[in-house]
Amino acid sequence: MIVQQGEKEPFPGDPGLTEWGRRQATAAGRWISEQFSVNELWSSPLRRAVETASEIAHWTGNVIRTDERLRERMNWEGPPAQPMDDFATEWRRSLADRSYIPLYGDSSSIAAERFLSALAEMRSRATVSVGVSHGGVTVDALRTIIGDEVLVAANPGIIDEGVPEGAITQLVWSEGQWEPKRIAATGHLATISPANQNERE
Repeated sequence: MIVQQGEKEPFPGDPGLTEWGRRQATAAGRWISEQFSVNELWSSPLRRAVETASEIAHWTGNVIRTDERLRERMNWEGPPAQPMDDFATEWRRSLADRSYIPLYGDSSSIAAERFLSALAEMRSRATVSVGVSHGGVTVDALRTIIGDEVLVAANPGIIDEGVPEGAITQLVWSEGQWEPKRIAATGHLATISPANQNERE
């Protein structure tokens, strides 16, 4: 199972979650704990992912294991490294050409390979694992697993728009391959609203 990080602070580099992002993570953790008995909880080392995983751990009782293979394909570090407009141009080019290696980051195909290697290890270690990651690399993996045509038919706009914050993608290993059971599902987020500030119990 892959959980998209919650909403992050609007800063470059390695920002943490907003209050809304923490509530998204809490809703994901609550839903997962009600549906599954989680054996392991993994996370990208980026702060927004670890903070999301921490909220999930509150509900599942798991210890967080960080893994570089779950980090985002490209991460905007700010103007000293690359202006935002240049970063956005590189991102769009890497979406269109999966083999294109941007100035800062991995190509879509390389990112998918490393992400899927992490999922393979997760599968070998536990029956039910949760990995907290990021929208770009999750989409990269889905493009490799089921192809663009099937992915877009199941979830129109996901390649260009990405995965919503706090969304859950569930993959099941069947007959030697991954099969998506849920793609960027957000139904569990309907339980939270800006008016309710006390989601964590």
